Amino acid sequence: MSERVMPGRTDGLIALGAADALWVDLTADSAVPTASGAFTCSPARARMGYVLLGGHVVATVGVSGGQWSVPEARVRRAAAELNAVGMDPQDLVLIGPFRGAPRQECDEETPLRWRRRIAGELQELGGPERAARREAGRPYHLAGIDWRQILVEQTRDGTQRTWWLPRAVVRLLDAAEHAETQWVQAARARQASAAATEPPSPGRARNAGGRQTTSPEGPTASLRPYDKELEGQLYSVLSRKPGTSRRVAGWACAVCRTAPATVLDHCHEHGYVRAPVCQSCNTLERPDHLYSNDIRVANRYTRLFHTDADDWLRHWHRCPGCRARTTLPLPHLAAWTAHIACRPLRPTHPAPRGRKPCGVLRVSWTGSQQAPRSCLLTVAVDFCPAGEHRVLAQVPYREAADRFRVWLTETAPAVAAAAGPDRLDSLPAQSRPVIADTSGEDLELF
Repeated sequence: MSERVMPGRTDGLIALGAADALWVDLTADSAVPTASGAFTCSPARARMGYVLLGGHVVATVGVSGGQWSVPEARVRRAAAELNAVGMDPQDLVLIGPFRGAPRQECDEETPLRWRRRIAGELQELGGPERAARREAGRPYHLAGIDWRQILVEQTRDGTQRTWWLPRAVVRLLDAAEHAETQWVQAARARQASAAATEPPSPGRARNAGGRQTTSPEGPTASLRPYDKELEGQLYSVLSRKPGTSRRVAGWACAVCRTAPATVLDHCHEHGYVRAPVCQSCNTLERPDHLYSNDIRVANRYTRLFHTDADDWLRHWHRCPGCRARTTLPLPHLAAWTAHIACRPLRPTHPAPRGRKPCGVLRVSWTGSQQAPRSCLLTVAVDFCPAGEHRVLAQVPYREAADRFRVWLTETAPAVAAAAGPDRLDSLPAQSRPVIADTSGEDLELF
């Protein structure tokens, strides 16, 4: 977009009203919808010294007359990075409500906490009263993103409402929340350092132009990459140690390597920690359970087993138990069996552009991985357009595991080379117990 003169520009700074207009102008063609009041409407924090745009912090500068301005170059940079974000409106992440989540009020001193803000607003009364509250200055954007335009509401069992946002937007808001937290912590550290080293002054220092010296660049602490620091540790032990949450927040997500980590992903079969991951990757990795032994194979498994297979296989094999067995946890192995091994068996139907795969894949199992001899995976099709509900295959657990090992060698040879029962060097001294396989063959680690 061509450079144009902005009203109210002084030494590279523009007023908040002009910044609002510039933000909307620059992001008009963005895949992520943006809001017109990113700098002037709640929850913008101009008087706190910064404003969030996408995943970035833009510092505000107080000028004479009680007015606030922002660097135009920073606004343009944030807009350019937002325009580069691609958004798949079908790739959704559940953002609430979550069972047992604590409910906290968000005031002007509270960082973004965008999930709580959205949940709090959506749980209010609906209808005209809610519309009137919006017009009265209620938050309608987060980090300059108009989330209402892309929010998807679903209903479970005809009663419970759930809310979903595209994965790209979730990652942007997670990055914004992390950037804001780091900015506030750095600002408080600067204030404490200044108070300890400088004598008290009657007012804020001003530069020659009469502007307050309020953080020209809004610093954010860089995230450190995860380097197997938690390998071999049990989640049940590590999650109870004080300070674990703060430690996790300092890492970048071990899968996407861009967003800040928020949770410790762990293997539910063996109990070992895999790695710190962001909320988006943690949701992507979680199987879509219908029941405890029944999952639906969603389209996102295309990323897990095709486009980003090498990264995800490496991540799953961070669990020493899965790596030693050269397999996946049972729900993941079941999804792989339906999505990869049984793909040729899935019927298709005529569509405007060729043929379309039939319905939605579902896989259930009897027994568990601890008794592989009696564990059986059943792959079926739900929601068939022709009204059929058919079983495609029944695959014994051991056959599914053998097929996976062959596929792993072909798809991710480096991951396969690091796996197997002879790769036990990194197993902790006290791992989970070894259970004898009742078939009489060699012992296996379960």
